[in-house]
Amino acid sequence: QVQLVESGGGLVQAGGSLRLSCACSRSLFSFSSMGWYRQAAREQRELVARITSGGSTNYADSVKGRFTISRDNAKNTVYLQMNSLKPEDTAVYYCNAVQVGIPKEYWGQGTQVTVSS
Repeated sequence: QVQLVESGGGLVQAGGSLRLSCACSRSLFSFSSMGWYRQAAREQRELVARITSGGSTNYADSVKGRFTISRDNAKNTVYLQMNSLKPEDTAVYYCNAVQVGIPKEYWGQGTQVTVSS
């Protein structure tokens, strides 16, 4: 069973920064990609950023230039550095892992990010 444990969420003022971490119980090379999603109240879950096993990244247009996804393979951890935060970034942020070779994915329990204006 794969476990993804997010941390680093909290309350921050607009313009501030947070760094989210996602610790994985298995080697990151077990997954074709790792990602961060978010879900605001009464909204659908949306992709924020994704990084492949080869290091390629993609971002939602709304966070480009402000957020950076990275991975530390030695620590089995994926990060999301969030700068210039806006109130509209307020959401529960979830870590996601897509299994290599089979159509299966895993989710963390989520971490709340609240940006005050």
